[in-house]
Amino acid sequence: MALQVLINLFIGFLWMFLQDDWSVLSFFSGYLFGLFVLFILARFISAKYYLFTLQAVVNLFLIFICELFLSSILVIGKTIKPKIDIKPGIFSLETSLQGDAEVTLLALLITLTPGSVVVDISRDNKVFYIHAMDIPELSDAVLKSKSKFEDAIKKVTRP
Repeated sequence: MALQVLINLFIGFLWMFLQDDWSVLSFFSGYLFGLFVLFILARFISAKYYLFTLQAVVNLFLIFICELFLSSILVIGKTIKPKIDIKPGIFSLETSLQGDAEVTLLALLITLTPGSVVVDISRDNKVFYIHAMDIPELSDAVLKSKSKFEDAIKKVTRP
């Protein structure tokens, strides 16, 4: 992906330098031309077209923001009650992700959502041990988030 970005920037600068005026508009038109060229040549390049990867990254970010908002509402609802009725605990969660980068990203995304913290990961990177503020409700929310996060992470990291 990084090579494709560099090639696209090179095409944009080359286009700009071959024009009569060196302006941002000239560079932008060359950059768009580079996008088109790379899209046409994508079948000859072993990596996935980088705009598709960029779209998957943006999609993962939007999923995280949505899950962050929903879990924040759930945690706020639990904490503003006059009598706090929570049952904290630790539960295990299996994952189908492979590789350190994918597992670490999922652990960070789960930890960044309010009400849950990844305490430990098994040696084979297949099981997360998660502390939740309220086991019945937040564990179900974490399970739903996990499936959404896993699908989005796979689209970002795998070809």
